[in-house]
Amino acid sequence: MSMIVAACPAQQTPNTAAANATQASTASPAPANPAPSALDRKIEVMIRAELSVPPQYEVAIGPREKSDVNGFDSIAVTFSLPNEPQRKQTVGFLLSKDSNTLARLSKWDIGTDPVSMLPTEGRPVRGNSDAKVAIVNFDDLECPFCAAMNAEFFPATLEHYKGLVKFIYLDYPLVEIHPWAMHAAVDANCLAAENPAAYWNYVDYLHTHGQDVTGPDRDLAKSAAMLDKLANQEGARDHVDAAKLDACIAKQDDTKIVAEIRAADRAGVNATPTFFVSGERWAGQLDERQLWVMIDRALTEQGITPPPAEAPATHAQTATPAK
Repeated sequence: MSMIVAACPAQQTPNTAAANATQASTASPAPANPAPSALDRKIEVMIRAELSVPPQYEVAIGPREKSDVNGFDSIAVTFSLPNEPQRKQTVGFLLSKDSNTLARLSKWDIGTDPVSMLPTEGRPVRGNSDAKVAIVNFDDLECPFCAAMNAEFFPATLEHYKGLVKFIYLDYPLVEIHPWAMHAAVDANCLAAENPAAYWNYVDYLHTHGQDVTGPDRDLAKSAAMLDKLANQEGARDHVDAAKLDACIAKQDDTKIVAEIRAADRAGVNATPTFFVSGERWAGQLDERQLWVMIDRALTEQGITPPPAEAPATHAQTATPAK
């Protein structure tokens, strides 16, 4: 079973469906970087191959421990990205007593609503803020597949459901493959703190002009300068406090975004876009027809009759260029 969801550009993070198991420590001190045993190396090679673990991740095999499954011991395997502690995750596996079979036993907590764990409070809302059905999307502003999904969300879906749904975006910048995504998320959050409309205009614009920000020479400093310029221009158009916006952009505080990344990891997010429709999760792009099936199901669950079915057509997202 693959641990990487091939959504748009798949997030370079192992799946956390069985995360939160703790890695046991050995009883005696060990060298800082001990050579793996032959068995540990076999396990690591198998896991890397079967779960498509990106090469830059380190894989540490924990000691064998007694398990509740007859004929198997348990081991904790920790995936980590050097210099990025928020990407460290531990996953439980089963190893047969004869050391010839490796298995994964997934446990899913059905007692917790996934949406209730997501930090949506205070985030900009598009649609009816009182709607009972919420679509919470983990977005990467440099992700082309997120841009396509953004186009499917608006405006046709809002028009079809006429106040029955609301959209909330959270940040999940894939910094390993999208170098300016974090900077864009910070600037978008600076706008959100001053004016939700400015936030959505900025998000829509970047999702339709990402290549302009990247530029032909892919100069990260130029991309950052362009992002700041666009944010300031959007702020001026929406009459936000220029001094507060400038100070926020200059600070580039990513604290809230890192917290959203951690919440996403706990909720099993490992790709963008990943969205939740009243708790039902999907990773990757959907067309309108597929998206509306999920929304209709969520409305029915709430005792709300969905709008009559119609033949949806793809509507490209329009965004007013910043001036």
